[in-house]
Amino acid sequence: MTESGLRELTVGTGTGIETEDMVLNIGPQHPSTHGVLRLKLTVDGERVVTAEPIIGYMHRGAEKLFEVRDYRQIIVLANRHDWLSAFSNELGVVLAVERLMGIEVPERAIWLRMALAELNRVLSHLMFLGSYPLELGAISPVFYAFREREVLQVVMEEVSGGRMHYMFNRVGGVKEEVPAGWSRRARQAIDDVRRRMPDLDNLIRKNEIFMARTVGVGVLSAEQAAAYGASGPVGRASGLDFDLRRDDPYLAYDQLDVPVVTRTTGDCHARFEVLLDQVYVSLDLAEQCLDRLDRTSGPVNVRLPKVVKAPEGHTYAWTENPLGVNGYYLVSHGEKTPWRLKLRTASYANVQALSTLLPGCLIPDLVAILGSMFFVVGDIDK
Repeated sequence: MTESGLRELTVGTGTGIETEDMVLNIGPQHPSTHGVLRLKLTVDGERVVTAEPIIGYMHRGAEKLFEVRDYRQIIVLANRHDWLSAFSNELGVVLAVERLMGIEVPERAIWLRMALAELNRVLSHLMFLGSYPLELGAISPVFYAFREREVLQVVMEEVSGGRMHYMFNRVGGVKEEVPAGWSRRARQAIDDVRRRMPDLDNLIRKNEIFMARTVGVGVLSAEQAAAYGASGPVGRASGLDFDLRRDDPYLAYDQLDVPVVTRTTGDCHARFEVLLDQVYVSLDLAEQCLDRLDRTSGPVNVRLPKVVKAPEGHTYAWTENPLGVNGYYLVSHGEKTPWRLKLRTASYANVQALSTLLPGCLIPDLVAILGSMFFVVGDIDK
């Protein structure tokens, strides 16, 4: 009690005042949620007490649509659930079908697929490298990121005709041979991006404000990452040294030395750094694939019957997509359409960890954590 007889209150801490928790919805349409994701939060002031990610607002029913599309038509649907990784999505589907049908893909098609997959990986990473700082208030990085994206988009568009949904993979290979001189132009684009990446790197990696918002924030331990099935940059930032390109190679990755970028701190900054460093790795891998492509001749696909029918049976193929491990479980009854094609997407696994990461953080840190999980909502609501 003060001399005036009034109860003294400590301003700003809530001491002496009984408060009730408030339920707060972030989304489903909110600038910080990367799309139609809803976060149901219980907050005490500005501190998150509980967090429940609620998905399904964008549900496309892709897996059911696969069941009434033939194997060629599936590809046009599969490349859209993670719209930043369209080529990689296509690749997983055709690998599953080829495995079930016992198709041996020409060597030239293999190297071309790998080169384009690595370029697509860089495109996906650059989007997050630009958009994540933007969510934390840094405007400049997105312009640098999109400058480099445009250089690579030109290369991808020349070979496929598309800027996002390439539709270039086919069961048995790829759509067609690349234009004359394409590999030379692709190699020049890679050199340009590699030379200018330090502009983006030096701008944001060690930026004091950016580090203050990300270092030590949203720590995901290796045990938690493994328990939730997190993979890709999210898992490797927590110390999970796992990359399918090295540990269970597909295509011809076993013929390349694939460096795996990892960190151990598991915070927002570690996830960003892994993503940034993986750009350099993928640029080098893409260049190596182009070198092998130039030394390889022959067809880029195999002749297929007019109606493609996979034999009765089932198979599972998985790929190291830009956001993590994507799995494709294909079940066939011997018809031209799959009986079942189940997708295991990286975004779906990664976003589960939010229920563990968000409690205890402040609302401003929630935005930093959410953006660092690197997911695409279409990849969740597939």
